[in-house]
Amino acid sequence: MAELAAALAHPALPYPAAGLELFVYGAGFAARPSALAGYLLDLNTGPDLPEKVSFDPDGAAPFWYVIDRSVAARAGLRLHGRPAHEVIAEPDRRDLLRALRASVREHADGEGHLADNRVLNGCRSVVFCRTGRWTAKRRAGRAVAETDPAFRPLIEAALAGYDRPRRAARPLPTADVRAFLTWVAARVEESARENEGPR
Repeated sequence: MAELAAALAHPALPYPAAGLELFVYGAGFAARPSALAGYLLDLNTGPDLPEKVSFDPDGAAPFWYVIDRSVAARAGLRLHGRPAHEVIAEPDRRDLLRALRASVREHADGEGHLADNRVLNGCRSVVFCRTGRWTAKRRAGRAVAETDPAFRPLIEAALAGYDRPRRAARPLPTADVRAFLTWVAARVEESARENEGPR
């Protein structure tokens, strides 16, 4: 894993985009639903990403990985080998909704996250709760702006900012972002209650 990380790290392998986020899992772990982080390697690298190399999932916030495995299981593109949905198990729905709750809390705190990404991740969570499908951030933003016009100005500003280089991202009104993410959290809670069903 250390050799793989060194070979892929910027600038040893230059990236034309903001960067690469790579998670490597053991085949046995990936094949079973799990609420754990469970990775063998977590690598963030590239010109616009803070460098991160981790080989130990203990202590990592698991919600990032649960969501990413769900995205991969449902919509992953095969570069080599078997299709993603055959090798990566979809997390349990309740674990996934718990992960979404944690993701919204993380973005509401705002520490270390660009405002446009916080808003568009919130949009993606809402669209998932409504449709059961993962959607690209830009498409999710446009969908929520269309159905929930009260947030349209904020979302349009987030979309415009998201298209800029990460170093040139524009700030968004803090109070507006917080209010939007509070609303997103309520949508996730509604979905979680519906998933739990009658008691």
